[in-house]
Amino acid sequence: MKANAPYPPIFVVTGSLHGVGEQLVHTILAQFQGADVPVKTYFLVQELDQLEPLIMKAVTTNAIIVHTMVSPEMRQALVSMAQAQGIMAIDLAGPLMDYLSGLLDQEPIGQPGLYRQLHETEFKRNEAVEFTLAHDDGVKAEEWHQADIVLLGVSRVYKTPVSVYLAMLTWKVVNVPIVLNVPPRRELFELDRRRVVGLTIEPAQLLQHRQYRQRQLGVQGRSQYVDPVKVYEELEYARKIYRRGGFATIDVTDKPIETTADEVVAAVLRRLKSEA
Repeated sequence: MKANAPYPPIFVVTGSLHGVGEQLVHTILAQFQGADVPVKTYFLVQELDQLEPLIMKAVTTNAIIVHTMVSPEMRQALVSMAQAQGIMAIDLAGPLMDYLSGLLDQEPIGQPGLYRQLHETEFKRNEAVEFTLAHDDGVKAEEWHQADIVLLGVSRVYKTPVSVYLAMLTWKVVNVPIVLNVPPRRELFELDRRRVVGLTIEPAQLLQHRQYRQRQLGVQGRSQYVDPVKVYEELEYARKIYRRGGFATIDVTDKPIETTADEVVAAVLRRLKSEA
């Protein structure tokens, strides 16, 4: 092919919502510098009548088809129709599936998306953890509305550990710090208040947490961070924000992370049900 000629597109065809074939195609294309090959993925191709328009589109664009069809009927139909039209069709799943069928002496189920269905909780957990870590400490305010739960609190009420624990239970969590005399972002008050929970704690215990943290960091001397008066003012300021937003409040004093997380979930579910 001439250097200035356009490259034929690659159509990735799959019967599920999972983009394994697309990922593999992009991984391989990355080995060819300067090859700007268009890639289009067709998800959820599960019916025979979906194949003809796809094949004709490939004919008109001179596309190459790469597929991961696990349904024997769909796979055979796609291969036959592509051959009839002179279209290159590369089967990523079939050869391995056929080999394993012989090795295991078992016919494949042929159900697209089965792996994701069987591992749905694992996928949800990974997505929740990624989301939660990406929205720690109040970042990406424009995406806060995507969270299942939003936690608020002053420094050292363990917003992050509780958030991560909840993420392991598949909840997508945003945590937002409350800083004395710093107005919260407007996005906070645009959220569904039923999903927002403010954490509070007894001043004496918060002071202990902060003093311990300061020693860990090797910080010497007094500061506003461990000033009892400022600690009290911070907690009062946070409570004012919680009242303003109509947010649920949970006292984390003397509670392990697991208990706090359970109470957060209970509070959110209770409000979602009662204020539907």
